[in-house]
Amino acid sequence: MSSMKDVARLAGVSVSTVSRVINESIPVDENTKKKVLDAIDRLNYKPNLLAKGLRVKSGHLIGFIVPEISLHPFVNLINSMEEYVVRRGFNLILGNTQNDPNVEEMQIDHFIRRNVDGVVITRVSDESRILEIIDKSNIPFVAVDRELEMQELPSVVLDNYKAGVLAARHLRELGHRQFACITGPLNIKLCRERLNGFKDALAEDAIPFSRERVFEGDFKFNSGIKGMEYLFHQRIPITALWAQNDLMAVGCLKVLQQKGIRVPEDMSLMGMDDLEIARMVNPTLTTIKQPFKQMSREAVDILLRMRSGQDLKEKKVVLQPQLVKRSSTAPPITQPVYHNSSLDA
Repeated sequence: MSSMKDVARLAGVSVSTVSRVINESIPVDENTKKKVLDAIDRLNYKPNLLAKGLRVKSGHLIGFIVPEISLHPFVNLINSMEEYVVRRGFNLILGNTQNDPNVEEMQIDHFIRRNVDGVVITRVSDESRILEIIDKSNIPFVAVDRELEMQELPSVVLDNYKAGVLAARHLRELGHRQFACITGPLNIKLCRERLNGFKDALAEDAIPFSRERVFEGDFKFNSGIKGMEYLFHQRIPITALWAQNDLMAVGCLKVLQQKGIRVPEDMSLMGMDDLEIARMVNPTLTTIKQPFKQMSREAVDILLRMRSGQDLKEKKVVLQPQLVKRSSTAPPITQPVYHNSSLDA
């Protein structure tokens, strides 16, 4: 089993420096910290958390609160968060709010009473009522994915407006002019930002985009199915569709294939997140990639800086989305899909 001395030897630093990095007791420059963390990772060194907790009155616990633990993007965030938390000598505990603002408040209170060292939170929606609790707490909080309207609270988010722009521009550049969008819940700011980016990018080419071309989903597979059926009932001509996450896009794909509508020959289809399922379906799904690992790493780093009393260079970190082109999008080669045939087919 590796020791702190082994870590110090591999990193080329003193044992006291390793101790400072692990305990976050005294600030250590970034290059030295990276050497120590890399050595800890390579040696699979496990600090004595019990003794460490007794010395610094810390249980070495980081809380992570998510709206719905079963949704794949949150699974990705949880896995990455745990990796970086453990690497820094902490343990991760989870709170699932079940998309309920009341449960969200209870989870925060529970974590505070457990004397966690800090909390990373992805809030339920704009209806969250947690700002007062967070403001009065003496432990650090960091918002991830879904920011809170509170300048003092650090956050790590995606540029969701740009994600919408990337989706629209990709489809426009392929030659499409008849669009639809299946959003996530519009009481969540990031969903509105994605939709606004999508609409504004279409407006650059004076492409009309009316309200009936939008279906509000809930990020789940079934809302992709419901959204596709809604658009068929509207009898709106469509050659390209963007669903605001991959799971809803796969729900759309199921309906299209059941009705004999070819993707991408008859309709181009895009998702968002770049989940594993995007590479598993046929055709493979063009999507907008979210950098889940980077998001988790930034959140953990900010939280531990706050815990050790260090000043933050930036309180809001905005990460960039990336277009991932696959087989589900192509130039339109047929007339727009109205699908006037029986919806029961």
